Amino acid sequence: MKHIKWGFIGCGEVTEKKSGPAFSMVPNSSVVAVMSRNLDKVKSYAQRHNIPRWYTDAQALVDDPDVDAVYIATPPSSHATYAIMAMKSGKPVYVEKPLAASYAECQRINHISQQTGVPCFVAYYRRYLPYFQRVKQLIKEGAIGNVSNVQIRFAVPPRDLDYNRDNLPWRVQRDIAGGGYFYDLAPHQIDLLQEMFGPIVRAHGYSANFGGLYQTEDTVSASFQFGNGLPGSGSWCFIAHQSAKKDRIGIAGDQGSLSFSVFTYDPIILQNEQGKQEFVVPNPPHVQLPLIQNIVEHLQGTAHCNCDSISATTVNWVMDRILNKG
Repeated sequence: MKHIKWGFIGCGEVTEKKSGPAFSMVPNSSVVAVMSRNLDKVKSYAQRHNIPRWYTDAQALVDDPDVDAVYIATPPSSHATYAIMAMKSGKPVYVEKPLAASYAECQRINHISQQTGVPCFVAYYRRYLPYFQRVKQLIKEGAIGNVSNVQIRFAVPPRDLDYNRDNLPWRVQRDIAGGGYFYDLAPHQIDLLQEMFGPIVRAHGYSANFGGLYQTEDTVSASFQFGNGLPGSGSWCFIAHQSAKKDRIGIAGDQGSLSFSVFTYDPIILQNEQGKQEFVVPNPPHVQLPLIQNIVEHLQGTAHCNCDSISATTVNWVMDRILNKG
């Protein structure tokens, strides 16, 4: 393909700035159609973003002969259905994270991708951001020596929407999201660590619901081990007091330590024999741009993108193990 024409299935918040505009910023890439089951919403989105066609039926968008590739920006429970629909029509897919609502659904997606030969990419865009590239560079350069342990620490207070029992966010509804906020936010953290240290091959966890605001877990603790033997642990709390708020991954080495945030992009902190150093690394305004550009170049045959459904499936395996799903 010389020029990639995209169709969007879903036009929610993530598409407004993080991803949507980036598709038209990449050379030889444009958005020609968008779909949502809500007619007013999809018409408004198409008009605001100068997208020529809109649909309320996903199959109609997939069947549009002008659509070369499909971006799926819906909640996880529908990812497998839409991804398989598109791949069976011969159209490459870019899916929001996590790849699906369970490890089993990820396997279904991979089976169809391999059967059809049509690629499926996943929005683990943090792998490509300058901030995390700097973290990887510091580790690779030996700034903290040999890495011996990693720790994820994440805590946030409940959101206002979490108190609305009659209209809870989809992210805390297991049948839509696959779990609670853990299943929505932990994928980025787990994917980054696997990108740095290889696949996690063992994972165990304990989860609880202490706040009672919704049915899914609001507190999680886990231990895990990478294939090279490196141990790690994590704790997630989504009902914490403001004073306990935290977004940090710590990496210990035999010559120093490194810590960084995943969602707030606070300064990267390196401590070793040279003392303490802080690195402020800005990211592009549309954070998915570097990954989307790599995907477009892959489809044009000028580059290779390894942020695919195979690499993304291990994240769901780890999360399902931690939550003792299945």
